[in-house]
Amino acid sequence: MQGHGYAQPVKQPPDTAVLVFLRILFVVIGFLCIGFAAWAMLLRLAVVTRKPLDWCLFIVALAADIISVVLIGSDPADEVSTGGAVGLGILFGTLVVVTVYYLAADIRHFARQREAYRAQQPMARAYNYPGPVSPYTATTVPSTPVAPMPLTPHTPPPGPPISTPHQRPAPARIDQVRAELDELSDYLRKHDGHPEDNHEGGR
Repeated sequence: MQGHGYAQPVKQPPDTAVLVFLRILFVVIGFLCIGFAAWAMLLRLAVVTRKPLDWCLFIVALAADIISVVLIGSDPADEVSTGGAVGLGILFGTLVVVTVYYLAADIRHFARQREAYRAQQPMARAYNYPGPVSPYTATTVPSTPVAPMPLTPHTPPPGPPISTPHQRPAPARIDQVRAELDELSDYLRKHDGHPEDNHEGGR
């Protein structure tokens, strides 16, 4: 039976000043465009949260802005018709609703992300998990030099003892040599005696 495994580490949320600047920027864009770009706020929210609900709301806000533009554009130039009034109502209503929802959802999302990031820090220290390191605060640790290993002459492993041929004992060898010398001297003595016998027989 397998467990669920380890949870994915939570990324460190951006700085609060950056988040406030982005919120003000998108809200100002929405109001300067008189609501025609209200969908931009929901687009950023959907990209950040990656929730299906936020993507659906982005599509709804984009459709509402398109409908309001069509209704306002269908009005004659000299007077405001019912279609134009409905278009303006949809446009401003969408702007207000989208702005309130965007600010609330964006603040809630990053608040939860910040809490999750703080909660995982003690666990990361307990398991020696390396947290995200900022490139501006990262420091290089000098590596410890490794002393070279001393070179030792290679000594071959001891091999099996070398077998030497069996040598006869020294006395036995001397006796054999002595017997051979005796035989040689007898042979020479007999050889030297043959010429004398032959010479006497000739006389």
